[in-house]
Amino acid sequence: MSTYAIKADAFYLPTRVARGGYLMVEDGVFGEYVTEAPDCEIRDYSGHEIAPGYVDTHIHGFDNHDIMDCESESVAIVSRGILRNGVTSYLPTTLTASTEQLERACASVAEYVEAGDETPHARIQGIFLEGPFFTEKYKGAQNPAYLSAPTMEKLNDWQTAAHGLVKKIAVAPEYDGAVEFTAEAVKSGVVVALGHSAATCEQAQACLDAGAKVFVHTYNGMSGLHHREPGMVGAALSSQDKSFSELICDGHHVNPISAGIVMHAKGHEHVALITDCMCAGGMPDGDYFLGELPVVVAGGTARLKDGGSLAGSILNMKDAVKNVYEWGIATKAEAVYMATQAPAEANDIADECGSIRPGRNADFVVLNHDLSLVETYLGGESVYVEK
Repeated sequence: MSTYAIKADAFYLPTRVARGGYLMVEDGVFGEYVTEAPDCEIRDYSGHEIAPGYVDTHIHGFDNHDIMDCESESVAIVSRGILRNGVTSYLPTTLTASTEQLERACASVAEYVEAGDETPHARIQGIFLEGPFFTEKYKGAQNPAYLSAPTMEKLNDWQTAAHGLVKKIAVAPEYDGAVEFTAEAVKSGVVVALGHSAATCEQAQACLDAGAKVFVHTYNGMSGLHHREPGMVGAALSSQDKSFSELICDGHHVNPISAGIVMHAKGHEHVALITDCMCAGGMPDGDYFLGELPVVVAGGTARLKDGGSLAGSILNMKDAVKNVYEWGIATKAEAVYMATQAPAEANDIADECGSIRPGRNADFVVLNHDLSLVETYLGGESVYVEK
């Protein structure tokens, strides 16, 4: 490995944006930010900006492969492909399915991680189990045949299959036992997220009090805000420092004004940009599957063939970041933060990724001034250049 310094117009550091200067990279990890040119190789990115590699904590698939394929090769293809979107860390995400299929999905991720991959790939920071602990009314593109009440027994089985990789699990707060499950799951080291739910605000707040900390794709798949019953959306908006809100900012799932309301209510530091991308990400329009459900991709959306409900997205994280800036609901620094440090903190992986700090893996992106992606670096090595 080698030592070099990056020269750029701006660096998005954990607590500030540094203008000009140099960022040291030493043997694949970040060194110090300095203002004077060091005596080493200089990689000149004048006219560009440097941000941490993006962290996607809710993504199902990419390049026509899905985590629910339950194959380690599918995990490999997704992990490699999303480098094109600036994503250097992620949580492979499952769907509602049978207990056995979820075990196989978890096992396939563990198999891929333990086998190692010499091809450049986004780092897996854990698994997100999106389901099956949801309820019928706001199931969205989740198969209702497999919906069930939350139990630690099932979570422990999946955790065993995953060899300890399960990092987050979602639950509908209205289930009997949801509060107790939340407390036990959090105690075991798993982040609890709330979503696909018709819960009242009070029910959601009870789970927050028990340790839940994330709202799954806020607005989508949850009881809305009403002046007499604030619902799940009301719980998300009113829990500021207690929780993080995921947002899918593709312009289809959430109106930009509505996205801005969440950011204003919670603060950008408590909003995590996600893609919720399914297997058609990076692919042309056409027919695909989300789990067992047929999906049509056209016009920038993925929708169930049966009923037309949105079925995940085909959003790329590099576009989500650019969108919120261009919509005028976030500054450039806020947009970057919501795709890096906020999701890392929301999912208890901020000690591994999401910020430029000395000693961390040198995973970063090179951006134009409009936040469009130029290049992705992983461990100090360039792994993708935008054409």
